[in-house]
Amino acid sequence: MEPVLSRRGVLLGGGACTLALCGLTACTSYGPEKGPEGSAASAPAQPLQVNTGDIPVGSGKVYPDAHRVVTQPQAGTYKAFTAVCTHMQCTVAEVTSTIDCHCHGSKYSITDGSVVHGPATQALQTYQVKAAGNQLTVS
Repeated sequence: MEPVLSRRGVLLGGGACTLALCGLTACTSYGPEKGPEGSAASAPAQPLQVNTGDIPVGSGKVYPDAHRVVTQPQAGTYKAFTAVCTHMQCTVAEVTSTIDCHCHGSKYSITDGSVVHGPATQALQTYQVKAAGNQLTVS
C-alpha cells in the first residue's frame, strides 16, 4: 500500500520548511563583502592614488570602486573616509558641502566624517592621506 499525504500533512510540512528557511535568513550575516543593499562594506587593501586637482576645495569626490571619499575642507587640507554609509552600508553618492548618502538621507562632515544629518548615528571611518607633490595616497 502506498502512503497517502493528507492536505493537513502537506500544509504542516510546507509551513515547517518555510519557518526553517526564514530562520536561516534571519541568521545570515552580510559580512565584509556585501551590505544589505548590495554595496561593498569594506575597502580594498591597496592604497588609492588621487590627483589633488580632482578634489574641489570645500567639497570632495567619491571613489566607489575603492570604497573611499576624499575631501578638501580647506585649500591644501585633504581628508579621506570610507564611502560606506554607517546607517545601512549603502555607498555614499556625492560630496557637496557634506558627504551625502542618497539611500536614506544621511549626511557627513567633510572635515571629520561625523554625522551632520541622520538617520546614521556613527561617523565614517577615516583613512590616512599622504601628499607628495600633486599626488595623494589614501591608505
